[in-house]
Amino acid sequence: MTHTVLVTGVSRHIGARVASVLAADPDISRVIGVDAVSDAGPDSVSDAGSDVASDGLSPPPDNRDDGTAGRIEYVRVDLRSPDIAQVIAAADIDTVVHMSLVSAPSRSTGRAAMKEHNVIGTMQLLGACQRSATVRRVVVRSTTAVYGSSPRDPAVFTEDLEPHDGPSHGYAKDAVEVEGYVRGFARRRPDVTVSLLRFANFLGPGVDSPLTRYFTQPVLPTVFGFDPRLQFVHEDDAVEVLRRMATEDHPGTYNVAGAGVLLLSQCVRRAGRLSLPLPSPAFRLLGTAVRRAGLVDYSPEQLRLMSHGRAVDTADLEAELGWKPKFSTGAAFDDFLRSRELRPLVGGAHL
Repeated sequence: MTHTVLVTGVSRHIGARVASVLAADPDISRVIGVDAVSDAGPDSVSDAGSDVASDGLSPPPDNRDDGTAGRIEYVRVDLRSPDIAQVIAAADIDTVVHMSLVSAPSRSTGRAAMKEHNVIGTMQLLGACQRSATVRRVVVRSTTAVYGSSPRDPAVFTEDLEPHDGPSHGYAKDAVEVEGYVRGFARRRPDVTVSLLRFANFLGPGVDSPLTRYFTQPVLPTVFGFDPRLQFVHEDDAVEVLRRMATEDHPGTYNVAGAGVLLLSQCVRRAGRLSLPLPSPAFRLLGTAVRRAGLVDYSPEQLRLMSHGRAVDTADLEAELGWKPKFSTGAAFDDFLRSRELRPLVGGAHL
């Protein structure tokens, strides 16, 4: 039986949903939600001090009034500080769900703070878990971006394949470093069940990310001569996988994605958007310009994804859980479009 769960990153949508669904589980007596901010954007980082706030952390706006909010205890603590160890020790935490990896820097704090939050924060959290006598299960959210995007990639990545050109910057590089620390922790604490989940891009009604903002633009820039394969995971399926990993023992590394793939051209047609094919250098220049303007975050790894795409195999996850995602990649994308009520700019006949 799981007694006390700590969830990081609860000021963001997916983290809030995971905390809420765990709080609704009668076998879980306490859920402690941890973050550095009380009202963060979808991928923001706060550097406003590292002390545990005496007044706790306000419930995030994503936490719907489903009767579970009162069962979640919120604590404001910066993972980059040693204070997280005090929280784990004081509450006798036995399960940690680490959802706090940030995929894009905020304009106020920048890339340096993002890297510190992702890498140093994870190091501090794992160090606290290693010293804890009560922690028995650790679940870490990672990303399929660790495989990179390259013209030399295999058609489908399995968990044991190494990328030809691994990530060299940004969120993907942070995730690679985080995974290295997670594997080191698993070796040092073989008594702890460690689950590492590599998620495809989240989609769903409540997801706000660089990719969702890209698909809501009236004109979608694409790389001339490329039509990358994309995979998505619906937020409902992501939450269900995290719930299972937090309440059951499933050690190992698993890819998480909806079945099938969509070509970028198919996404453009389904959304009824206009595409603007650009030569690769022009696409990179545009990405730099709009990122500096704060319009859409075309990060370097996203630019590579829009050229070469990426697909992963999820057979290990489905065999381990005896479960398949409810939403395929295509169904997740369609549900995202419905939730945004996007009006097609171009009709199907014209496309």
